[in-house]
Amino acid sequence: MALRGKGMLVVINDVKPRDERDFNEWYNREHIDERVNMPGFHRARRYVALRGSPRYLATYECDSVNDLARPAYLALLASQTPWTQAVMKRFTHFHRLTLRIPIDLTHGAGGALTVARFVPDPARRRELLAWLREALPRSIARPGLLGAAVGENDLEIANAPVQQKSMDHPKALDVEWVVLIEGAETAATSTAARLLFKPAALKAIGVQKPPIIGTYRLLFGNER
Repeated sequence: MALRGKGMLVVINDVKPRDERDFNEWYNREHIDERVNMPGFHRARRYVALRGSPRYLATYECDSVNDLARPAYLALLASQTPWTQAVMKRFTHFHRLTLRIPIDLTHGAGGALTVARFVPDPARRRELLAWLREALPRSIARPGLLGAAVGENDLEIANAPVQQKSMDHPKALDVEWVVLIEGAETAATSTAARLLFKPAALKAIGVQKPPIIGTYRLLFGNER
């Protein structure tokens, strides 16, 4: 089964060790369920890093990236629960991406996830997509892998909470891309990402800086 829609919110964050218990309880008991029950949202999953930082990553699948800028969603961001407000004040890192999903090769749900983030040359978007459409199927054919998806940050959607003053975070300036490689084994997803995203190969298609790669295991998920 593919992703539950063509839009995805990815949040990468962290807290100090002394705040982790409450942070995890908030995510598992309130925040994931709150988001999944929003119009347009269907599934949310959260992960903890085995390699890379920040330590925590969450994905939220929705019908369209436009669901992440609709009035009901922005109103929720502007009126957070007391528990949410308390937890967010303790974030030591917070990075938010609102993604269009141009490539979806996912299959079911695996417990291992490796994520590669990078900023390409916007003028070479078609070339990058063509390369990914050719390279990803070969990568995920290896044992231990289940699928992959590609997301492209939509700056207008990403900055909608800033414009509406419904969330306090820095304005997004770059069209960052995210590739999620999912599998049953973290060693398999990590190896696939590192073989695929070699700096020389990325430079050839307009990605000048090395990607940020992290490998995660699943903590909790919910769907409707």
